[in-house]
Amino acid sequence: MLNAGRLKAICRLTALLFVTLLLLPLQLALYSLRLPLRGKVPRLWHRIVCRLVGLEIKKIGTPHKSPPTLFVSNHSSYLDINVLGALLKCSFIAKQEISGWPIFGFLARMQNTVFIERKAQHAEAQRDLVASLLEERRNLVLFPEGTCNNGQKILPFKSSLFGITEAYAADAPVMIQPITISYTRLNGIPIGRSLRPMLTWFGDMELLSHAWQLLHLGRVTVLVQFHPPLALHDYASRKQLSAACEQIVANGLIASYQKRLV
Repeated sequence: MLNAGRLKAICRLTALLFVTLLLLPLQLALYSLRLPLRGKVPRLWHRIVCRLVGLEIKKIGTPHKSPPTLFVSNHSSYLDINVLGALLKCSFIAKQEISGWPIFGFLARMQNTVFIERKAQHAEAQRDLVASLLEERRNLVLFPEGTCNNGQKILPFKSSLFGITEAYAADAPVMIQPITISYTRLNGIPIGRSLRPMLTWFGDMELLSHAWQLLHLGRVTVLVQFHPPLALHDYASRKQLSAACEQIVANGLIASYQKRLV
C-alpha cells in the first residue's frame, strides 16, 4: 500500500508529465517559427510547475520594468529556474554543458536559454552574442556563482561573467537587478540547516533521485527579493559591479534567514 508521501509524489509527477507533453508540441511549433508567443508558453509552464510542486512564492520588491535588464541571482536549486521563470519574462544564461543534458537540456532550449562557453578564448564571441540579445530588448537571468550552492550562503560571484554586458553597454545603458532567492518554510515551519538539502541541489547530489524526493514534500514557501536596480555605468569596473551585487544578494539571504522578512 502506498503511503501518503509516495502517492503525492506519483500524482505530482503524473501531472507534470501531462502538462509538459501537452504544452511541448505548441512550444516546438512556436520556437521553430520564431513567433513572439514562444516566450509565453515557458512562463505558463513554470507557473504550473511551481503550483504542482507546492511552491508558494512570496515576492518583495518589483522587477525592473524597462527591458533590457540583466537579473543577477543566487542559485541553490534547479527550482530557481521555475521560480524566476514564473515571475519574469526572460531568457536564462547557462553554461554550455547543460545543453547536452538529457531532457533538461532540451527543455532549456525550448525556453530560449543562452548557452555560453566560459573559456577565455570564447569571451569576445559570448559578449557579442549577449549584446545582440540585449539589443533585441530581451531580459536575461544570470547566476554569477557559476554553480548551485547549499543555500546557507552564497558562493563568490565570478566577475568575468559580468563582462558579457560590456559590448552592449558601449551603445546603450543596461540595468542590473540583483535578486535573492531563499527557501524559508516547509508546511509553515522554518527551514533550517538540516532540512535545506531537501530543497537545495549541490555537490555530487544525484539529480533525479533528489527531484523524486522533493516531490514527496508539502508546501514550500519561497521568498524572492527584487533589490533596487544598479546601473552598469555607475561602476568603474565589472569587478566592482560584481562585488556590489554579491553583497546585496548575500545581505538579502541573511535577512531572510534571520526572520526579518516575511
